[in-house]
Amino acid sequence: MPLSFLFVLMASFTAFAQADKRTVKTHPYLIYTSSRIGLLKNRINEDTAMNQAWIRMKTEADQSVNAGKGGNIEVLSLAYRMTGDKKYAGQAKVLLQQLIRRTAWDGMDDRTPRWNSGLATGKSSFLSAVTFDAIYDYLTKQERKEIAEQIVKLGIKPAIGDWISEDQRIHSLNSMGHNWWSAIVHEAGVASLAIMNEVPEAKEWAEEVMRTTNEWFDFSGSVLDNKPSTFDISGGFYESVSYANYGISEYLLFRVAYTNAFSPIRMPYDSKLEKTMDWFINASYPTNERLMSLNFGDSSPNANGDKPVKLMIALGFSKDRYYWYLDQTSKAQFREAMSINTPLGILYNPERKSVPATPDLPLSSVYKNMGWAMLRSSWDKNATMLGVKSGFTWNHTHADAGSFVLYHNGKNLLIDGGDVGYGLPEYSDYFVRSEAHNVMLFNGKAQDPQDQYYAVKNPGNLYHLLAGDNFKYLLADAAGPTSRYFLRNYRNFIWVGNVILIIDDVKAYEPGRFEWLLHFGKEATKKGQDIEVTDDSAAVLIRPLFPETLPSGYPHDFPEKMQMEERTGIKDRDVKTKITYYSIFPPETSRQTKFINAIVLLDDKKNKPVEAFVGSSGAVSGAGRSNLPKLEKLEGKDFIGVRIIQDGKITDVYFNLLADGRLMHRNSINTINGWETDAYIMSVTYPEKDGSPQTNNINNYFIGNGSFLRRNGQTTFHSLSKVFLYAGLTSNQPDIIVQGQPLIHAKLRLIKKPQQLMLNGRKKAPVYGKGMLIMDIKEE
Repeated sequence: MPLSFLFVLMASFTAFAQADKRTVKTHPYLIYTSSRIGLLKNRINEDTAMNQAWIRMKTEADQSVNAGKGGNIEVLSLAYRMTGDKKYAGQAKVLLQQLIRRTAWDGMDDRTPRWNSGLATGKSSFLSAVTFDAIYDYLTKQERKEIAEQIVKLGIKPAIGDWISEDQRIHSLNSMGHNWWSAIVHEAGVASLAIMNEVPEAKEWAEEVMRTTNEWFDFSGSVLDNKPSTFDISGGFYESVSYANYGISEYLLFRVAYTNAFSPIRMPYDSKLEKTMDWFINASYPTNERLMSLNFGDSSPNANGDKPVKLMIALGFSKDRYYWYLDQTSKAQFREAMSINTPLGILYNPERKSVPATPDLPLSSVYKNMGWAMLRSSWDKNATMLGVKSGFTWNHTHADAGSFVLYHNGKNLLIDGGDVGYGLPEYSDYFVRSEAHNVMLFNGKAQDPQDQYYAVKNPGNLYHLLAGDNFKYLLADAAGPTSRYFLRNYRNFIWVGNVILIIDDVKAYEPGRFEWLLHFGKEATKKGQDIEVTDDSAAVLIRPLFPETLPSGYPHDFPEKMQMEERTGIKDRDVKTKITYYSIFPPETSRQTKFINAIVLLDDKKNKPVEAFVGSSGAVSGAGRSNLPKLEKLEGKDFIGVRIIQDGKITDVYFNLLADGRLMHRNSINTINGWETDAYIMSVTYPEKDGSPQTNNINNYFIGNGSFLRRNGQTTFHSLSKVFLYAGLTSNQPDIIVQGQPLIHAKLRLIKKPQQLMLNGRKKAPVYGKGMLIMDIKEE
């Protein structure tokens, strides 16, 4: 075909090192290979579920053959390869000929220049290719030639011409280098592999598709186009779990076909692919009923990475945690899953293997480039997971900088706004906007509604994930995307035991009303000063603490308290159903303030209170509840804070009001309940029986953006630059995390001097000087 390509064969690409020596195998060599068919025949004799799935598909194929029309072309192809009965091949050929006799597989006349290929072109390319390959020995030589020519005309030429050719290309990675590029280009690659006997140039087209894939994986974004990189450096896919499944699966199907046609290969981006599989796992929430996933952006709570994980295993990338994940996705077959009730799913269903109790991944993870974070209590089913997003807004990602969701006791209690069909006006008018998410608003505004189309110039960011034993911290910066209205828009998450504090540090250009949005999954009821969010046996309490609490009685009698207003939203994927969400705000306008809201995790609904929630101390209380954390507001000169009492321990969390950017050139030194520090936020945990923190009873320290901590004239912590520090001191091997500058020289006073400690996740032999632990940290 007269398509021009620029070939650059790089030595590091083992896929191309032996390209000239490869010989085309005997059909079928793409998906329905003889080895896969042989394996399946053995497995259906041993696996009842797979046997039943095969029987259902064979019955379906028989019905279409007997009717003499219609049918599933993939099911018919599988039936032919499994049985050798030509009746299935004959009906598959009828459907294939109907497909290739169309005038076009896709096209968009409303675009200038006209788009000659889209997702339908890719899908038809794949279906025609794998069917052609599967029934190849049934076709005459002339039929093969005619079908191959039509596949080139309708599929390969439009796709390669629009997307990667040198002389006809319309698209660039900057404009469409996401799931569309992957689907259309890689399915054209599969089609090219199918017709290598009939069209000699097709082998080069397949090689070119594989070569350009490296650029797709490495696309780093564009400053002028306001486009993010497709992949986070840690493997996340910015377009959401659902679109990651689609785009990556289309590549992996090509990779499987390429491997089957030639031989196994290794590519420079394979390690990134493995990280992406871990991202699917990290974004998941296992329950007794089904697996859920973070549904930030245009995704679904039921989306998952089932298909790409299975294809990775088929390619030889096998890890125990993949089998743990597939065990979770097997509980219910979602649209994105590669079910054994499909030809592809039954052929490439991984063989059974022992499943680990939990995946060997950390409980908390952050994807800094794309602005996703997941913090969880454990990997057990029905545990607690907090998801936070503060990143890009563009194409399948919403205007949700600083938003969060919460899963607890098997339910998604605090939810993302969701999604709806793109053709509906509600998609642009509600779902992609800030008000559909758990964010801060100023005078009803946060991000510009145009951000989802034109992209946000200054994305949000996540910083300083510190996850220790029974303590987690994360900083979300949403100031960039909301800078039209906000000078400061920082959200701090502190998770201690059964309490999650959300501390919002906000400032605007002029006085106005700041609002804290709360979207919940099923039911929310105001009880005293709290909001109880429930879904079956799962429940949490939301308690506003600063600037004020909610009134416990009639709001009219407490005009100085926080106000709660009902808003009307739209249910996820159901525009006909209206839902309620809440806006919480102070009665007075201001230019700068701090919101502190507590989320109290409740173990089960049987302790659900019926009446008052509030005691004189400010503790969460109520009839029927036991062992609930107590929350007390702390206030003093230039600071606010919260005391958390639970499980025999006290955690004092302080926010230094002098450290919120109001001072220039002067350090934010403050004395807070006996602690002298310049930290933005700090906390200490100590035994409840002791009543107060002493030099020898601290369980853990947290210092957020601070350079020193002193008490009674003695230095506890020192660093020349401000850092974020967590120090867990309860075990014989202290766990210390320090983040900040690339080069840090810090000191921490330890009452007990252990022989070994964990420093930033690595075992270290401690170095002491003048009674202080010396920590020299250099960014690698």
